[in-house]
Amino acid sequence: MPKKNILYAQSGGVTAVINATASGVISAARNQSELGKVYAARNGIIGALREELIDTSVLSNEVIAGLKYTPSGAFGSCRYKLKGIQENREEYERLISVFKAHNIGYFFYNGGGDSQDTAHKVSQLSQEMGFPITCIGIPKTVDNDLPFTDNCPGFGSVAKYVAISTLEASLDVASMCESSTKVFILEVMGRHAGWIAAASALAQKRSGGAPHIILFPEVIFDEEKFLDEVNKAVKQHGYCVIVASEGAKYADGQFLAQMGSKDAFGHVQLGGVAPMLANLIKSKLKLKYHWAVADYLQRAARHISSHTDVEHAFALGEAAVKLALENKNAVMPYIKRDSSSPYRWHIESVELSKVANVERTVPPEYISENGFGITEACREYLAPLIEGESYPSYQNGLPLYVRPTFTMLEKKLEQEFVIR
Repeated sequence: MPKKNILYAQSGGVTAVINATASGVISAARNQSELGKVYAARNGIIGALREELIDTSVLSNEVIAGLKYTPSGAFGSCRYKLKGIQENREEYERLISVFKAHNIGYFFYNGGGDSQDTAHKVSQLSQEMGFPITCIGIPKTVDNDLPFTDNCPGFGSVAKYVAISTLEASLDVASMCESSTKVFILEVMGRHAGWIAAASALAQKRSGGAPHIILFPEVIFDEEKFLDEVNKAVKQHGYCVIVASEGAKYADGQFLAQMGSKDAFGHVQLGGVAPMLANLIKSKLKLKYHWAVADYLQRAARHISSHTDVEHAFALGEAAVKLALENKNAVMPYIKRDSSSPYRWHIESVELSKVANVERTVPPEYISENGFGITEACREYLAPLIEGESYPSYQNGLPLYVRPTFTMLEKKLEQEFVIR
């Protein structure tokens, strides 16, 4: 019997370290005589459906190693959610046909909660159709909202970027507040979970230091209370630094920055909480302000990634291969914390059925009593995740990132698949 091949795919919003996971998968699989080749789906699950598969076996070891230091999704990602098996069985049957055509026995899906759900469904249907596929979900999300795992690869680097940006911007505002800007607002990602916003508090080097206000999705926005807090910070310190999660919401559940449209996963499109807050401060308090939106910058900043985050991402890729060789199916490797100081961890696994579509938000005990900051317990949790640097190589003053040329597999299925 020919050796079964692996299909690896990246899903959802990419991160500074998702390619480190890809590097871990490919380098680990190359050392296993029981395994065939590692293929990568071009543009995530869309590439798998279209039979657009990249042969990673022709990439040099140097390129694979370089992926560990390269941001974004090297093989392309997508925001495309497969519907339930009963709603659209055709898509799942198409995946199985692609797997059969290319002798794929292992499917590694690197993504968030929706991706873990997809991997679980593929595993179920492959059994039903008589072509069993070993499906491993590999965690990834800057939102840090997957259950079980101590943290999600991608989060530690965003946390580091946001904490550093908050620190540096606060020094700028502090130096100018006497005659210029009084309020600075930084908008960060986080739809339902305020982990990224919480990480900005690591910038606080002293009591009363910035950020003075953090807005969490977990804490209902109270306009009057918020404005009072802004006014108090300006009077006490001469300026106020605010870090706002894009998912901040009113008591009725409506987002402060709800745009009305939805993305491919059915999530309400967010963005614009910073200018909304700035206008509120201007109209009510008459204070001069500046605002910024971290947006893609926060998740693409590989030049300042957390060493801890990079090591997590790579190790989880290696763990996925190990689980596959152990015939573990429909599981996700995750990080288990052994201690915070010093930070020690190891990898365990959990059934995908327990992970799929479950969100972990910031618990109440991690949020300060006034709702605008974090507790010491939260600081103890966050601090190790931004530790260490893992700089890429530089050339002519810029990071030297890998941009490989891909060799596509020849398609074997006669029928093309149209994404609707």
